[in-house]
Amino acid sequence: MSLQKTNRSALLGRKLGMSQVWDEQGFFVPVTLVDVSTNVVTGVKTEESDGYKAVQLGYGQIDPTKVTKPMAGHFAKAGVTPRRHLVEVRTENVDEFEPGQELTADLFDDGAVVDVTGTTKGKGFAGTIKRWGFKSYRRTHGSHKNERRPGSVGACATPSRILKGKRMAGRMGHVTSTVQNLEVVSSDKENGIIAIKGALPGPKGGIVLLRSAVKGA
Repeated sequence: MSLQKTNRSALLGRKLGMSQVWDEQGFFVPVTLVDVSTNVVTGVKTEESDGYKAVQLGYGQIDPTKVTKPMAGHFAKAGVTPRRHLVEVRTENVDEFEPGQELTADLFDDGAVVDVTGTTKGKGFAGTIKRWGFKSYRRTHGSHKNERRPGSVGACATPSRILKGKRMAGRMGHVTSTVQNLEVVSSDKENGIIAIKGALPGPKGGIVLLRSAVKGA
């Protein structure tokens, strides 16, 4: 089944953590395990009814009493139990999907290349050295505790202001990040777990979106 105009497939999942497997040469391969066991189609958008084509995926169980009445009606119309996480993916092949249809881990075969999107770990308010990798000052007599200070940030004249985009202290992390061209090492349909080579954005338990690699590596 294809999601997206370029025959891309997609699944929502929860990051379980990292592990390791052996390859054919006997080397350890670091992998990240993703649980994709409860993916279901909760809606199909068409040109006639919505003005565009897309498929809405639902993932994760939630107590029905914690769902608003409009969302409860939405899930009931699709004939599925309420889902905690929803995502909409554009596709031209909406005819291949119908509400209530389940999507399993075998949507991605072993060796498939995927792009993974998630929310990175939040680091809170961070200084310039931690946030941007600035070089620190020397730690010796006469430094006046300037080791981790950013230094001057703008000229006194022309333009007499700090330009937009200046790298300064601020909130670090907790942003949407996509890692491209990661290899699917194994796909376990029975347990609904996909093992992906390398690290994925976000902490353990974070929600990630798996899509076929847009660059087709």
